[in-house]
Amino acid sequence: MGIKGFTRLLLLAGVLSASSGLAAEIHGRSSTQLSWFNNYFNDRKQVELGEYLRLSVTNLDKEGKASIYGYGRITQDLNNGEGFNSRLYYLYGEYRDLYDKVDVRLGRQFINQAAGSAIIDGGQIDLKNVGPVALSVYGGRNVIFGLDNESGHGGDLAFGAAAYLQGFKNTDLELSYFRKWDQWDVARDILGASFKQYLFNSVRLYGNTRFDLVSETFNEVLAGVKYYPLSNLVFTGEWYQSYPTFDTTSIYSVFAVDRYQEAVFRADYTINDMIALNGGYTSQWFGNGGRGHIYHLGTSVRPFEPLQINVELDNNQGYNGKTNGVLVDAFYDVTKSLQVAGGLGYDVYKRDVMDNDEIARTYWLGGKYKLAKSMAASLRVENNVNARYENDTQGRFVFDYDF
Repeated sequence: MGIKGFTRLLLLAGVLSASSGLAAEIHGRSSTQLSWFNNYFNDRKQVELGEYLRLSVTNLDKEGKASIYGYGRITQDLNNGEGFNSRLYYLYGEYRDLYDKVDVRLGRQFINQAAGSAIIDGGQIDLKNVGPVALSVYGGRNVIFGLDNESGHGGDLAFGAAAYLQGFKNTDLELSYFRKWDQWDVARDILGASFKQYLFNSVRLYGNTRFDLVSETFNEVLAGVKYYPLSNLVFTGEWYQSYPTFDTTSIYSVFAVDRYQEAVFRADYTINDMIALNGGYTSQWFGNGGRGHIYHLGTSVRPFEPLQINVELDNNQGYNGKTNGVLVDAFYDVTKSLQVAGGLGYDVYKRDVMDNDEIARTYWLGGKYKLAKSMAASLRVENNVNARYENDTQGRFVFDYDF
């Protein structure tokens, strides 16, 4: 399905581009990429050539309600024996504002709701403008990507529905349901909710939760608040809880798991156009009384207009080991069309099973050049030195064409 689907996407782009009588607007991006990296499965260097194509065709009818959207990629391994590969992430037709109340999507599409997300080959219908509550329902074949190709089977399905508030400027609320089948057996059954509320033009409350109906437990809860006392100052507080659950058809569903919780406190302050600061603290709770503490400090400095330097410091202590790290990135605009960049990462870490500290280092150089309004090229080369590799060089060259 991946190879055939991407071929359809290429043919669609060619046919529509050649159709001079069509009033449709065709836009998208072609991204040609050459990457080289270490294949961790066979510990060999691999060079890969890839083509990523994103396409949107709008105004297919006089009213401008019909559109087609697609995105996929093909890759060819040049030296490591893995050959040709492809993935079609989405390719669907959309018709909006049917009777000014209904939106319809048909084809491969990515669905993301509070209860769950999936890539499906199927349809989605949204009902709107019928009051303060809008409705959405979708269903189809659940698309599962393996390492090399699609790995789904017959009976892999996904279905979901959602109700959400519409027309409230300061309030967002969604209640949704998600069910997934694995070869006709129910693998997931989840209720979800998401919430967002703006108060006094300076406070934003938000939250997300998922309740697993099979295990009768909340497998994910997030509650947060952002406070904006000034236009250049933001305080963030979050509490997050995760209780891992697996598909009922997975062997992992029979194993005992621990609940994880964390509380996050963060502040972001932009002093002026030259200096911005941020800092935060994360308190972690693991199973069996384990605790962890993460401290973070960061700054972004622009000593003069073409140069920007970002520095981040992290300290991690507790149940999950000890880590001290620093990241430094610098970006310099040589001209309006050319930017060069570089950076390094330096981490000293120790796990419970280790007797001594280990050091991991990352060095990278890169650049971007805008050849024309619709064409740009970029290059990034990186080297990693750590406990496993004395020299792990990888990189990516990208040529983007917007149309």
